[in-house]
Amino acid sequence: MNRSAATLAHGGAVELPRGLVASAPEAAVPAATGASITLSNVGRRFETPAGPLDAVTDMSLSVAAGSFCVIVGPSGCGKTTLLRILAELDHPTTGGVSLARADGQKPTNAMVFQGSSIFPWLTVGQNVAYGLKLQGVSRKERKAVTAELLETVGLSRFADSYPHQLSEGMRQRVAIARALAVDPDVLLMDEPFGALDEQTRFLLQEELLRIWERTRKTVVFITHSIDEAITLADQIVVMTAQPGTIKAILSVPFPRPRALTDVRADPAFAPMFNQIWGLLKDEVLLARSQQEGAHI
Repeated sequence: MNRSAATLAHGGAVELPRGLVASAPEAAVPAATGASITLSNVGRRFETPAGPLDAVTDMSLSVAAGSFCVIVGPSGCGKTTLLRILAELDHPTTGGVSLARADGQKPTNAMVFQGSSIFPWLTVGQNVAYGLKLQGVSRKERKAVTAELLETVGLSRFADSYPHQLSEGMRQRVAIARALAVDPDVLLMDEPFGALDEQTRFLLQEELLRIWERTRKTVVFITHSIDEAITLADQIVVMTAQPGTIKAILSVPFPRPRALTDVRADPAFAPMFNQIWGLLKDEVLLARSQQEGAHI
């Protein structure tokens, strides 16, 4: 089977036509406010001293407005390259990308990076308001938006603190609030919880779900964690080893609003976890052999 053929694994493996995405379960949440995303045969080739390197190839995907899409794949498969293309920080070598709002206006996006990405010389409040300041938003409005978002992420009393005075988990909450401050249509998240301890990661997963359920932004979230993907996503995109393409698109069956403990207690959780690992294992081994071969 072609490596880019999608496999939907509910009641057996079914090949999907390229770009066709299984519908996510209905969610008892507010109407979507985000933008839809369509990738059509996207590829990105880099020219290196050793020759051309295809980071991603022939990727086709549809993400519905207001949905939560999680991408999992082995290290080096092009997940971050794809996110940078969606953020317009990079451009595909082949294929096309379309982001669309229902009202026809140009969609906006914001990105949350892995690790600490907030400015150490600014206070928490100043970090959250930074994007608004660049947009020319008035001081009064910046103050109001910042106060609301700091309350949302539980950091109101730390508005005047500096990043070095916060825990790593608190700094990531600042980064999320800063991204939400500019009211993006699409929120792009590159392993934002990857460096956190497990307990803090669990808390932030539930906090992110709460924020998403209230705002219904379109989210594209990258992770190496299978259980994190299952907990957060409407749809999970499984990528192959380099050159990265789509191996499978899975619809997550758990209802919303969603709690981490409820998802893990559901009888469907373990089979889905095993299924995703079954899809990933060969790709992880292939990626490892590619990396080891590159160092010989």
